[in-house]
Amino acid sequence: MSTFYTLKAALPGGKVFDFADLKGKTVLIVNVASQCGFTPQYKGLQALYDKYKDRGFVILGFPCNQFGGQEPKDDEGISEFCTLNHGVSFPLMAKSEVNGDNTNEVYKWLKSQKAGILGLTRIKWNFEKFLVDNEGNVVNRWASTTTPEAIDAEVAKIL
Repeated sequence: MSTFYTLKAALPGGKVFDFADLKGKTVLIVNVASQCGFTPQYKGLQALYDKYKDRGFVILGFPCNQFGGQEPKDDEGISEFCTLNHGVSFPLMAKSEVNGDNTNEVYKWLKSQKAGILGLTRIKWNFEKFLVDNEGNVVNRWASTTTPEAIDAEVAKIL
């Protein structure tokens, strides 16, 4: 059975992000999109990252086009959009799927660890958030409507 630290994710350009590099860190994983009503959350996510990155906090963005076609760009376009419009400096993975037959390995694992409302595991929309503690345990999951500012205290508590 896989653990958080045995996971891997595709990075843009065919590289691989090895989750073993996250040992001892607190991680927030978010499925993101550049043309969503929740897209302004990029700014809040970046602020959260800037505030806590020196304390072992990492945010990983997983661009996904499964919700209303709101991430039509390719990996390069996504990166450019996020940097220019929102100052994003936290890692963005390659665009992938978070639901269905082609769900990436990370989201399969996350959803198996923490169900959402009413015990449903599927991701409902862009900008759902999973918080993983520094031992690789999923400690919380929030819906898209929960802002990065609203989870600041929870992040701070487990750092």
